[in-house]
Amino acid sequence: MTESEVQVVPEPQTEGHAAPLDELIRTVRDRLDEGKAENAAELVKPLHVADQADLIEQLGREERAALVDALKPDLDPELLTHLDESVRAEVLDLLGPKEAGEAIAQLETDDAVEVLQDLDPEEQIALLATLPMPDRAAVEQGLAFPEDSAGRLMQREVVAVPEFWTVGQAIDYLRAKPDLPDEFYDIYIVNPRFEPVGSIPLSRVLRSRRGVLLRELRMKEQHLIPVEMDQEEVGFQFRQYGLVSAPVVNQAGRLLGVITVDDVVHVIEEEAEEDILRLGGVQETDIFARPVQTSLHRFPWLLINLGTAILASIVIALFERAIQQVVALAVLMPIVASMGGNGGTQTVTIVVRALATREITPANALRVFGKELLVGGLNGVLFLIIGMLVAVVWFGNPLLGALFGAALLITLIFAGAAGVAIPIAFERFGLDPAVTSGVFVTSVTDVVGFLSFLGLASLFLL
Repeated sequence: MTESEVQVVPEPQTEGHAAPLDELIRTVRDRLDEGKAENAAELVKPLHVADQADLIEQLGREERAALVDALKPDLDPELLTHLDESVRAEVLDLLGPKEAGEAIAQLETDDAVEVLQDLDPEEQIALLATLPMPDRAAVEQGLAFPEDSAGRLMQREVVAVPEFWTVGQAIDYLRAKPDLPDEFYDIYIVNPRFEPVGSIPLSRVLRSRRGVLLRELRMKEQHLIPVEMDQEEVGFQFRQYGLVSAPVVNQAGRLLGVITVDDVVHVIEEEAEEDILRLGGVQETDIFARPVQTSLHRFPWLLINLGTAILASIVIALFERAIQQVVALAVLMPIVASMGGNGGTQTVTIVVRALATREITPANALRVFGKELLVGGLNGVLFLIIGMLVAVVWFGNPLLGALFGAALLITLIFAGAAGVAIPIAFERFGLDPAVTSGVFVTSVTDVVGFLSFLGLASLFLL
């Protein structure tokens, strides 16, 4: 084809396509408030489905209902996979079982499982009943696997051919088979027991002569994913070995499906966000969930925090006489606790991230512990000097300044130790360090801070 034969089709320049998303949201809201839902839908249609999802999440419930109703005839099923789970459940209700089932039926099995897995069992059953039998069976099998496992993550549509085929037979098969995945990167070579013996990149197949046997082509190194493997471990495998796709096998080694890098990118991001949010005792869906639901999510961790705060208060109560005699203690002791809490949070954040990425192992845990003790000590010495100067300038009492600085040193050393030891200990006991570490590290630093400062004051000032 010559340059003159190439036709460039310009993208339609609509108001919604050209405007930034925040401006578009305001425009869409104005149209919806004016009762012009169809006009609002026309502004939204040119957007990528991910941007459509972001826009829908920004709307209020009534606005969302009006827009989804207007978008129904042209709704892209992929939109469902980009929505927050709380908003997705609402959109599925707005679509109704029939339209929702038709949309889910057009998704690949891994995406269909993702859409359905967060719904109530009754809603799952109602939507599954609307799917055609082959799709329904595949999705039900996916939902039968443990949550957050490779079985939930994989797509069952996989390109698998026998090892005795030629390149020409494989290419003819790809052209003739109607139900292949929309996108795939590798062709899996299987033996008569349907066990994967290797994989060949699609590009290598297309560049080879038709008469060459597939088993004679250079195959990629295999990284088999057990169907029960946790999705966090799957993400580690892809990141560690630079995988684009990987076969999923059952206990007998038979090929069940494939996991592709686009799904794993979401998993890695999801796990990272989840760890960060859990450090604060919150969930991703808090932004879009109802107030009562959000309150119930946060209540347990606030209750635990209340318990740890009471423990710190008990320590303070033990030194009530010292505080009454030296009022400056009441002024300075929150500073000690705050410094310890911040130091512990810094360490626990680094350690939780390192545990997730396998940077901390039994082989180097002791070295990391020693390093954080040293870091806490170095910072403690610096703040000992700063704390002494602050207390002397503030209260004109050199002894009080020395005790305040010493308490900062002790607290920062303990903060470093607790920030390493507590997450590692929780992981050894099978608990999620991201969920549990923050509250307990803060509790330890508060107690140690109050105990060291008030204890030293009782010994040397009274």
